[in-house]
Amino acid sequence: MVGNAEVIDRIGARLSAAERLEDVQQVVKAAARRLADAHGATFVLLDRDMCYYADEDSMSPLWKGQRFPVSDCISGWAMIHRTAVTIADTRRDDRIPQEAYRPTFVRSLVMVPMLGPDPVGAIGVYWARPGQPDGGVVEALQRLADLAVAALQRFPEGIPDPGFKVAALKAASGD
Repeated sequence: MVGNAEVIDRIGARLSAAERLEDVQQVVKAAARRLADAHGATFVLLDRDMCYYADEDSMSPLWKGQRFPVSDCISGWAMIHRTAVTIADTRRDDRIPQEAYRPTFVRSLVMVPMLGPDPVGAIGVYWARPGQPDGGVVEALQRLADLAVAALQRFPEGIPDPGFKVAALKAASGD
């Protein structure tokens, strides 16, 4: 079996070869789902005070193309707090907007922020059953997020303007 380090190296090479923002999204969402052995993955961009669910690779539709307020979204939470978040049961966590998750298959998740000096987005992976991934999954997703940020920096014209800094994100979320 190929180790995660080798897989991450291959993903890094594919991201370096990406010619468009859409290529970065495609590589990242597919890699995230594969690395986590997840039922779905999303690629989220920060667009001012909104989380834009730009792309997804999922067993059924989730939120592709939709925008949610940073303060009402788990991807926003990860960006504001500048840390990965693992939720073992989406039905039992107050940070999860139940109205958005109830109609989906999602029962557990990991959301990892894509961070430069300021957040630019997040990568989410989802499972149809409650549970905790092992620490290696979160670590691999964080490495993927770091590679994604480096790739995104080559396409600034395609990235929504974050519009404000982390302090403004925290104020918007009430933290």
